Amino acid sequence: MNKKQKKMLTRIIIAAVLMIAFKVISTFVDIPTVVLFIMYMVPYLVIGYDILRKAIKGILNRQVFDENFLMAVATVGAIIIALVDDGDFTEAIAVMLFYQIGELFQNIAVGKSRKNISELMDIRPDYANIEVDGKLEQVDPDEVEVGTVIVVQPGEKVPIDGIIEEGNTTLNTSALTGESLPRQAKAGDEVISGCINMSGVLKIRTTKEFGESTVSKILDLVENASSKKSRSENFISKFAKIYTPAVCYGALALAIIPPLVSMIFCQFVDYVPLREISNGLHSANGNLNHLGIPCAPSKSNLSYQNEKRSCEFFCDCYYALLNYFGQLPL
Repeated sequence: MNKKQKKMLTRIIIAAVLMIAFKVISTFVDIPTVVLFIMYMVPYLVIGYDILRKAIKGILNRQVFDENFLMAVATVGAIIIALVDDGDFTEAIAVMLFYQIGELFQNIAVGKSRKNISELMDIRPDYANIEVDGKLEQVDPDEVEVGTVIVVQPGEKVPIDGIIEEGNTTLNTSALTGESLPRQAKAGDEVISGCINMSGVLKIRTTKEFGESTVSKILDLVENASSKKSRSENFISKFAKIYTPAVCYGALALAIIPPLVSMIFCQFVDYVPLREISNGLHSANGNLNHLGIPCAPSKSNLSYQNEKRSCEFFCDCYYALLNYFGQLPL
């Protein structure tokens, strides 16, 4: 791992340890919601400050809908809900934590791929040796024609595909084939460009131009790989342009439309929302023993336990409260 990846791993470990520690402390100690909010903001900012910064920059640059904006909205929304309804702040931190873990694994994989590509680029030959009047001249491999005899000395790369006319040697082909053991080569054997001559001097008659040789085709594929996207990549890019705004607008509609419809519906129907029942239960906390309730449930607990409670239970609680305050209707 490089320095940046080690820094991210340190942030992940610190945030995870703080989140677990605060969760254990809050389980055994009754801590006010505001204090919990301040405590949990430390691991949240440790793990997610860069995501929030990128989201703000995207908004300022009018490039709103990306993964950073989605993560910021999701986690900040979870924190607001936990702050209002006395919920759990660990949800927001856990979401940001798992996202950063995924980003770390992706960066490590991309780093390894780039390292392999950079090693592969070393197979490009810089020159080819041609014997002229008993002396070797270094020329550009592009200038070598098919059928020309080139000389490859020990330690040099084979610049162009061809057939050995003279000499015996061992060839290092690990950069091309991944094979760690050197390969023996003698006169009459075919060799491909990109191999490294390990021992003897070789005279090779070229069978291809440099542009059609093995090393040129490999380098061309590597260099153009980033510019050519597969069908799945093109589909994901197009889908993301639709999916991200749809998720944001859908979440916004989900936050606005249900309360608005509920408010309009309450104007025409004699309806008592569960939140009012919960507030009423909290206001009468300690005076509900005659109903068999030791203490009033919190707003969040009321919603979580609602599936297991019948409607008659809430009606009985509500009318008991009205009776207690002397407001029971005739």
